Amino acid sequence: MLAEPDRALLAAVAEGLPLVKHPYAAIGERLGLSEAAVLAGLSRLAADGVISRLGIVVRHHELGWRANAMTVWDVPDERVPAAGACLRELPFVTLCYRRPRHPPGWPYNLFCMIHGRDRDTVLAQVETATCEAGLDGLARDVLFSLRRFKQRGARYGAPLARC
Repeated sequence: MLAEPDRALLAAVAEGLPLVKHPYAAIGERLGLSEAAVLAGLSRLAADGVISRLGIVVRHHELGWRANAMTVWDVPDERVPAAGACLRELPFVTLCYRRPRHPPGWPYNLFCMIHGRDRDTVLAQVETATCEAGLDGLARDVLFSLRRFKQRGARYGAPLARC
C-alpha cells in the first residue's frame, strides 16, 4: 500500500509536467516538497517498481505531422528482436514494439509508428524501414490514422487542482 505522499506525487506527475524551466520544482512547490525531494521520490518509486517509466505525449498534428501510420508486419518470431532493433534506430520511427498475433484475423506481431507531414513521404519511409529491417516479402499493412483522439498518459488517484 502506498503512503499518501507517494500517491500525491503520482497524481501530480500523472497530470503532466508543467511547461516551465524546472517542472519538478513546480510540482514540488504544489506538494510542499523541494525539487530534489520530487526527483528522489520518483527515483524511489521507479526502483520499487511502482512506476516503470515517465514519457511524453506529443500532439503531432499541432506540429504539422498530419500523416500518421502504424505499420505492422508478420515477422518470424526469431527475427523480431533484430528487426525491431533496426526499426527503432530509424529517425522517422517514433514507436516500435512487439505484440502477440491474433489469428486468423490479425497475423501481425511487429508494429512501428511513423509520423509525417504527408502520406507519400510516410509511405516512402515505410518502404525504407521495410528494406532496412530486412522485412521485404513479409506480410504487412500500413494503417493511417483517420481521426484524432485525445492523448494523455495514464491517470492514477485523484488529480490535483491546477494553479
